[in-house]
Amino acid sequence: MAESQRKFFSREKYVAKRSFRERFGLYTGEEHSAIKVTLRLTESVLQAILPWVILWGGYGFLISLLNYYGHISKVNADIKAIPNIVISLNIVLSLLLIFRTNTAHDRFWEARKLWGGMVNTVRNLTRRISIVIQERQPEDRTEKEAMLRLVVAFAVAMKLHLRREPVNSELACLISSSKYEALQDVNHPPLQIAYWIGDYFQHQHERECIDVIELHALHLLLDEMVNLLGGCERILKTPVPLVYTITLKMLLTFYFLLLPWELVSGLTWWTGPILAFLSCILLGIDEIGAEIEEPFGHDANDLPLDAICKTMLRNTYDLCSSCPIN
Repeated sequence: MAESQRKFFSREKYVAKRSFRERFGLYTGEEHSAIKVTLRLTESVLQAILPWVILWGGYGFLISLLNYYGHISKVNADIKAIPNIVISLNIVLSLLLIFRTNTAHDRFWEARKLWGGMVNTVRNLTRRISIVIQERQPEDRTEKEAMLRLVVAFAVAMKLHLRREPVNSELACLISSSKYEALQDVNHPPLQIAYWIGDYFQHQHERECIDVIELHALHLLLDEMVNLLGGCERILKTPVPLVYTITLKMLLTFYFLLLPWELVSGLTWWTGPILAFLSCILLGIDEIGAEIEEPFGHDANDLPLDAICKTMLRNTYDLCSSCPIN
């Protein structure tokens, strides 16, 4: 157990200077230039839309080719409503894309506020545990430090739960082997950890190491952690309605099918490149919404949950290093 504690409270492992990527909210500890960071963040978006950009660019070139042989002018003469349809779609798509990105950003920002609240609540709970729970026997100090690790383990288990990942080695160095084995068979590991923490509080109250007022205060902080977990689960299990996504993609497709017929008379052979550029912008906005509406994953544009958990680990290390034996 002592070796496990030394591993957990290793200053070399958890105390590091802030890198360029950390200052920009990227938190991987790697040194990169601003250009490299920008390219990395846009890489996933470009990879997702590149086939469609090439497709629409090729389609624009095909329309230019048909225009060269005089077929487009005949069609435009017969169907005079194309300009009006394109103008109407401009307005509709602008509103839909704004709503799409705003909805996705609201989900992302709400998730970030919930995790910011988790950091603050963990800090408050670990601080209160360190100060108010009396240590009457030598083993009480060891048990208290184990409980501080368990509080951080709740946040790590919450991260794994939101990513739909099983209990893994990230929790192994934070909890005892018996608790780690018990979590393997639990459907909701964060709630099980919350139960262990609450049971520890009750046990300390029965030993008269804390009074009923402090017991109530500790349980309020624990309840707040569970509430924050519930808020993240609400985002996770309430995706943007599929019908909205399908409708937006259908309208984008219809728009790109009609747009070159309106542009080709003025752009001629530039219709393909311009259509590819416009599709890159509009599809990119749509893909950005898709990227950030699910904020708990491993993508570059998701929340840096690993770094947030490491922040809580460093805070707990500092607390235990400076906490006097009471």
